[in-house]
Amino acid sequence: MVNDNKPIEEPIDESTTENGKTAEEEVAESKEGENEIEHLRQELEAARKKADENWEVALRAKAEADNVRKRAAKDVENAHKYSIEKLVSEFLPVKDSLELGLSASENATVESLVEGMELTLKAFNNALEKCGVEEVDPLGEKFDPELHQAMSMIEKPGVEPGTVVEVMQKGYLLNGRLVRPAMVVVAK
Repeated sequence: MVNDNKPIEEPIDESTTENGKTAEEEVAESKEGENEIEHLRQELEAARKKADENWEVALRAKAEADNVRKRAAKDVENAHKYSIEKLVSEFLPVKDSLELGLSASENATVESLVEGMELTLKAFNNALEKCGVEEVDPLGEKFDPELHQAMSMIEKPGVEPGTVVEVMQKGYLLNGRLVRPAMVVVAK
């Protein structure tokens, strides 16, 4: 006789696990997890490598900026130190000319001394011109307080008031900028 009260047992599939997944599924998931971990490790390694490269670039940029700053400071120091080098090189021939004139003055005539002084003055004016120095000699011009300093005023018949009638001392410009105003006498 057959016992109908017994529950029918289903045959157990040994290939299923407690999660209800087959061993093959779990192995596949495990391999996927390992692949995922390996992929993340590779990404982490690539990120570290990129970070190291960026760090090197940053260090090189900082070192270059420091070098540029140091070079600029040295250039400024040299510019201050040697700023008048051109001026000195232009004036040395004038000094040589004056020394030559003094050594030759013992046997010189007044005319030759005057000629030597005129040549030296011309060399000096050329040197000033090469250095960007312009003379301000406003005789006969309208008084300009930007370039002239009035020392006195006099009545001068036939001359328009405000006109420079005498220059007591010439003025000078350096590359267009006033170094010394001309000292003048102006007509009333």
